[in-house]
Amino acid sequence: MPINRRSRNITEGKARAPNRSMYYAMGYEDGDFVKPMVGVANGHSTITPCNSGLQKLADAAIAGIEEAGGNAQVFGTPTISDGMAMGTEGMKYSLVSREVISDCIETCVQGQWMDGVLVVGGCDKNMPGGLMGMLRANVPAIFVYGGTILPGSYQGRDLNIVSVFEAVGENAAGRLSDHDLNEIEHRAIPGPGSCGGMYTANTMSSAFEALGISLAYSSTMANPHEEKVDSARESAKVLIEAIKNDLKPRDIVTRKSIENAVSVIMATGGSTNAVLHFLAIAHAAEVEWTIDDFERVRQKTPVLCDLKPSGKYLAVDLHRAGGIPQVMKMLLNAGLLHGDCITITGQTIAEVLKDVAVAPRADQDVIRPFDQPMYAQGHLAILKGNLSPEGAVAKITGLKNPVITGPARVFDDEQSALQAILAGKIVAGDVMVLRYLGPKGGPGMPEMLAPTGALIGAGLGESVGLITDGRFSGGTWGMVVGHVAPEAAAGGNIAFVQENDSITIDARQLLLQLNISDAELAQRKVGWTPPAPRYTRGVQAKFAFNASTASRGAVLDDY
Repeated sequence: MPINRRSRNITEGKARAPNRSMYYAMGYEDGDFVKPMVGVANGHSTITPCNSGLQKLADAAIAGIEEAGGNAQVFGTPTISDGMAMGTEGMKYSLVSREVISDCIETCVQGQWMDGVLVVGGCDKNMPGGLMGMLRANVPAIFVYGGTILPGSYQGRDLNIVSVFEAVGENAAGRLSDHDLNEIEHRAIPGPGSCGGMYTANTMSSAFEALGISLAYSSTMANPHEEKVDSARESAKVLIEAIKNDLKPRDIVTRKSIENAVSVIMATGGSTNAVLHFLAIAHAAEVEWTIDDFERVRQKTPVLCDLKPSGKYLAVDLHRAGGIPQVMKMLLNAGLLHGDCITITGQTIAEVLKDVAVAPRADQDVIRPFDQPMYAQGHLAILKGNLSPEGAVAKITGLKNPVITGPARVFDDEQSALQAILAGKIVAGDVMVLRYLGPKGGPGMPEMLAPTGALIGAGLGESVGLITDGRFSGGTWGMVVGHVAPEAAAGGNIAFVQENDSITIDARQLLLQLNISDAELAQRKVGWTPPAPRYTRGVQAKFAFNASTASRGAVLDDY
């Protein structure tokens, strides 16, 4: 008797013969129809270094599926490189790609009635898009991260993608020569893998390990290293066991496991994008989780890791220091992790971590002892006020004073803001306002790494504030606040800020405030109409029409 759902479909009723014929054309034999048919969602492409090293992992996964008694069915998923699209119109397709990836996985898994799916991804949106598709299909599933990049090097210091953006700002400010800028550009990215700091890709991979949807230690491995291939093969074998046990993503992704993931994001100093993506992941899982839950977890979770962008080290250093299991064991020992959450292996979190030391090794300082954290509380603060009644996300690590009140410098696009910085028109004490860049207004909520990198490079990272209804790269740090909601294009109050208005960013009081009276604000709203859509056809138009507010993850099916 066939044991899997696709086999049941093609061996029953009048449709049996023609359905089997399609499989025979691909080399199937009669005995194959009782084996689990497992999708391999392969994100390999030569578009970006993040994904250019994925084929060897997909090949290893296929081999692992076959060794464990399954049949692999391979299909592709797209990717957009944030680092390559940054500062261009193409950046507006990045968040859109999250939805396209999830749609691809849901469509292929359900359309071909697969018994399970292994998703291989590298760049930022591969992780949330992959998991959202896995949760919608809800067949046994596992995520295989493509792995982090190795650091580049110049003049004795490690380089990564953010080094280039900051070097552009240094060069414009006269603090770096053209020669050195050129050398940094050539040396920053030495080969395949995702951006090396605790930026969005490594943040999401680490969070997936904490969720239990990826294998232990897999999230901080480097793509060029053989252990990454071995982990992909082992992931496939674990998935076959999950299929046999009918262990599904919605059994794993629960409110408690999302809290575990967010605790790890806080402890590692992860990306602001994790807030947006975990709101969307919770929505796909039909789990109750709001933007206020991030603040609740932040206040009780210390930052334990000294990682870029605001710290010293890269993901490869974290891996050598004990990886995510070491961080998780410290949180578990402190009562900040739910040890009873199930993982894709069938073990609980506590069982997975049982042999990990309670304290980090003394011969490293990437992971701090629990009683000597980088910061006593997490770094992703949720700010509210009349500029963000639904909430906004501030990344407050690395700042000596996370408070500023200053005059607004208002921009309705990213490019003019960047030019103002490079031309020296932004000075200490200013608060830059970049708007009409939200889910609907961008559309696609582009990231602002070019202007924030230029501010750092110009030496203004701690003395100039920047708020936006767009997003930030995981490589961003400074006095920055993103995801302002409601967004300008939806009539949010950020649309009514005027040049030289006084604005307060106060991460201590969790406040984002336009310092004018309620009456003045109401008067400015009179007669306002939303701007015409930037796109009227294609995926951008569909995204702008359907996207929810950032405070609900900018999902497209929040009906």
